[in-house]
Amino acid sequence: MLYYLFKYLESLNIPGAGMFEYLSFRSAMAIITALLFSTFVGKKVIRILQRQQIGEEIRDLGLEGQLQKRGTPTMGGIIILTSLLVPTLLFAKLDNVYILLMIITTVWLGFIGFVDDYIKVFLKDKEGLAGKFKILGQVSLGLIVAATLYFSNDVVIRERVLNPNGQVKTEILVNSMTGEQEVRQVTRDVKSTKTTIPFVKNHEFNYKWLVWFMGDKASEWGWLVYALVIIFIITAVSNGANLTDGLDGLATGTSAISGTTLGVFAYLSGNLIYADYLNIMYIPQVGELTVFMSAFIGAAIGFLWYNSFPAQVFMGDTGSLAMGGILAVFAIIVRKEILIPLLCGVFLVENLSVMIQVAYFKHTKRKYGEGRRVFLMSPLHHHYQKKGIPEAKIVTRFWIIGILLAVLTVATLKMR
Repeated sequence: MLYYLFKYLESLNIPGAGMFEYLSFRSAMAIITALLFSTFVGKKVIRILQRQQIGEEIRDLGLEGQLQKRGTPTMGGIIILTSLLVPTLLFAKLDNVYILLMIITTVWLGFIGFVDDYIKVFLKDKEGLAGKFKILGQVSLGLIVAATLYFSNDVVIRERVLNPNGQVKTEILVNSMTGEQEVRQVTRDVKSTKTTIPFVKNHEFNYKWLVWFMGDKASEWGWLVYALVIIFIITAVSNGANLTDGLDGLATGTSAISGTTLGVFAYLSGNLIYADYLNIMYIPQVGELTVFMSAFIGAAIGFLWYNSFPAQVFMGDTGSLAMGGILAVFAIIVRKEILIPLLCGVFLVENLSVMIQVAYFKHTKRKYGEGRRVFLMSPLHHHYQKKGIPEAKIVTRFWIIGILLAVLTVATLKMR
């Protein structure tokens, strides 16, 4: 909103109004606003939650310090989401298709998580929203994202035009003022289901290649594969963040680390100079997502002020489902979704630990008549709790691992 106001003021030659044209300035304002909003407003929200007695019901799993958390306010994800949306609405270009898609994702998954928390807290149903309804919501969002990215005319990538011999086509431009000649590569904006794949020479992979046997119809069926992949990624990452939200500050800090990395990708992919230098896919208009991700980082860090050990508030499914989904959709938009297993490695391991535990328990129960376990408890962070490692140390070590994975993810830009 403020972008359009200051753009109007700039047309009136008001001094300083032009600052809002700079992506870096608006991103800085977004992260500061989100951080301050979540820190100061968050305190008031926590008090409201306490007065309404919206506390977490804790099952006794025999974990150290677990029962002390009983009654801690939950549904704190409201703090994160409002702290994210307010700066986005203030500083981002609201006519940008990617910004609109991220706002829809935030509200959509935030609402699903809110309903789940509401059922648990107010209706006293520990199971919360039925799993099939969660999946339905995530699948529906996946279809919206896939359809928008494939059919919207604003969603394109810029490719170099090749000559028949495979060389990049060039053109000579003459400066009418100086007469100087400049050689430029010929490019075009195209719709494509291409994405980035690490550790290979050309760094690109097209989903339609998976249905190459369809011939001329490969592009049409390629979209179907693309949609299925998007649905799977959104469901997996949002549920992975939900599972990770079991220790104070774990999901919040890990999400902030992953979000920072994705923000770097958005900025580089949306900048023609950096994209050309790094030889990565240039995506027009995607740089605007830097503002959104800056707000996301600020909201997460501000919430961490109250969510770090010992937590004064839990985000609940309102926050965890939305944060995971935001990371997933953001990665899909900047065409880095194949890097998610590396970037969101903590979420992946937490997910896998539960799957392995359940599968092995069922297998051994059928085979031996008694279920056995691979881990002392799943998700994985509870395994380390059972081993007697303090909660704060587990969280810090998971953050360190998240940082290492983030650095390695960025390094893939030049590792081929």
